[in-house]
Amino acid sequence: MSILILGANGFIGSHLSEALLATTNASVIAVDLAQHNLDACMTHPRFQFFQKNMLTCKKDITDYIKRSDVVLPLVAIANPSAYVNNPLGVFELDFEANLDIVRQCVEFKKRIIFPSTSEVYGMCPDAAFDEDVSSLVTGPIQKERWIYSASKQLLDRVIYAYGKRQELDYTLFRPFNWYGPRLDNIFNPKPGASRVLTQFIGNILRGENIMLVDGGAQQRCFTHISDGISALVKIIENKNNAASQAIFNIGNPIANSSIRVLAEQLIALIATYPAYAALANRAQLVDVDANTYYGPGYQDVQLRVPSIQKIRAALDWHPLVGMEEGLRQTLDFYLK
Repeated sequence: MSILILGANGFIGSHLSEALLATTNASVIAVDLAQHNLDACMTHPRFQFFQKNMLTCKKDITDYIKRSDVVLPLVAIANPSAYVNNPLGVFELDFEANLDIVRQCVEFKKRIIFPSTSEVYGMCPDAAFDEDVSSLVTGPIQKERWIYSASKQLLDRVIYAYGKRQELDYTLFRPFNWYGPRLDNIFNPKPGASRVLTQFIGNILRGENIMLVDGGAQQRCFTHISDGISALVKIIENKNNAASQAIFNIGNPIANSSIRVLAEQLIALIATYPAYAALANRAQLVDVDANTYYGPGYQDVQLRVPSIQKIRAALDWHPLVGMEEGLRQTLDFYLK
């Protein structure tokens, strides 16, 4: 099997590349703008890396799609600050560029494994989000934060329609707050420039206050990258076609934490690393209004819990890494 990963140098792509080479016989065609996260893969005989921009090297991308059996288009802007400050850029990359990849998979009859998002559920009131039942609820148009969710949701619907009417073989997977080594650059000082966990780690290491948007009462289910990747490997394997034309949540409903508790936990854990204990002990939690932090186009979700019954039954998958263990592994990567 030949697997094309667009955005292979990213957080998910780099971990997935390593796992596929280590645990399967698949060949990996990797495409991205850089390769610094792929050092462990570069000399592997079943790994090919191409430094290309999928927006400007379209003929090359088409050639890679033709050569592959499975396509994972992982290129996207996934940052709430960008949703508010650069909504058109989010739409152009996350929707328009990926729509072209989807259509080529239809044309060349390639299987596509597409990264949807937990954000498609938006402000769904369900206690646990079900892939086939829960409503997808977003806010008013002037809340530009929802352009990411809407772009991903529309692609979900397009892919589903191609599957139903043109027999596209697809799987949609919805990550719920995946985290771990290589998540983001913790030394980027710009507020909102990285995802919440790495933003907080960076705040502590730079001696900054941790800004809790609306007090940090929002709750999220955090999923360690190793659990997410094990699910993706099972989806790619597709035993008994159990993942074909299916949508799966991939999350850890047990690891549900408020953002404030996450910040407190990170301070306590970083304080156990002697070189950083003083910085951790000086860290202060400061409440900030969402409009002040992100701008008036932002709107938040208070609870986001996945149902994982479907992927458990279809692929015999469930998360294994607890929150404290996963955070410790992540901090070991960044701090040691």
